[in-house]
Amino acid sequence: MHTLGFIGLGIMGAPMAAHLLAAGHTVHLHTRSQIPAPLLQAGGLACSSAQEVAEKADIIFMMLPDTPDVEAVLFSAQGVAAGLTSGKTVVDMSSMSPVLTKAFASKINELGCEYMDAPVSGGEVGAKAASLTIMVGATEATFEKVLPLLQCLGKNITLVGSNGDGQTCKVANQIIVALNIAAVGEALLFASKAGADPAKVRQALMGGFAASRILEVHGERMIKRTFNPGFRIGLHQKDLGLALQGARELGLALPQTAGAAQLMQVCSANGLENLDHSGLVRALEIMGNHQVAEDPSPT
Repeated sequence: MHTLGFIGLGIMGAPMAAHLLAAGHTVHLHTRSQIPAPLLQAGGLACSSAQEVAEKADIIFMMLPDTPDVEAVLFSAQGVAAGLTSGKTVVDMSSMSPVLTKAFASKINELGCEYMDAPVSGGEVGAKAASLTIMVGATEATFEKVLPLLQCLGKNITLVGSNGDGQTCKVANQIIVALNIAAVGEALLFASKAGADPAKVRQALMGGFAASRILEVHGERMIKRTFNPGFRIGLHQKDLGLALQGARELGLALPQTAGAAQLMQVCSANGLENLDHSGLVRALEIMGNHQVAEDPSPT
């Protein structure tokens, strides 16, 4: 059994930490808000700072919203770096800048410690079910050491390459997901406006070449109007920003990604950034003055 740390206990971090506890590991916990009571009841140990987590744990996991959050947790006065000693491992499962991931990894390596970027896909559902897809940037040796722990959290775990490559893979993932959500939203909006039943259209499409996990899960959300966040529009918008920033640096044009980012901006401009990212359809509905389906009547 390992002595672990877990920093960032939000929608996804809390169930991920719970899986590590359930596997019998000692887990030291820290988050910027209150540590969820079920984690403490399961044996999690509260720490007052990220530094304390790093002092007590051999492998420190982080699940944070954005690049500035990761930088603060790592390198602030009471951050992870202040508590590290040689031989420890930092595993960042946040979604953040691939370029800065490499810079952060270099700083951690200088302390005699290993660094792994291991962003995930699967949202709250995948976190709760321990079925996340995990995209890893690390050395082969670090990957082999941490793999049994990652297997407590996910099913599809791939060593993509060295530090930063996991984050690059996650950005690519977010491009595909965003464009699929936009495509499903446009298709269902078209069908609904034309007078067809969008639920039956979705059912028919699920048996053809247009079938996808996005059509299955997020198409249903669009029809049933269930936009409680599994993964918020605001976070996905941040990821597309990373994609477009990277494209500029690489001299690439990503026109479809830019279009999806603009749809998310329409949502943000209308106060909808905290909806699940399937709520991107709301931007299309606002522009088309038509909804895929009626909102459920209040009970």
